[in-house]
Amino acid sequence: MTVPVRMYTTAVCPYCIRAKQLLNARGVQQIEEIRVDLDPARRDEMTALTQRRTVPQIFIGERHVGGCDDLIALDRAGDLMPLLDGKA
Repeated sequence: MTVPVRMYTTAVCPYCIRAKQLLNARGVQQIEEIRVDLDPARRDEMTALTQRRTVPQIFIGERHVGGCDDLIALDRAGDLMPLLDGKA
């Protein structure tokens, strides 16, 4: 995987855990986690970038793919791997 993955998360979010599991299963070795529960300013940053307040909010490269359900849908459609490989 050549494309960086960034995820806004909290410690106790089951959707964050599921999204990380899916990304790991698809070969993502490193995820930049931004814990919005530890730093309210980062939640404000997340909201400004995504127009959403829920976690996770996932970025693959510069593309905002959305939350866990969006990531799963992207995978089911066959579009996640090309995105992770930098081919989408």
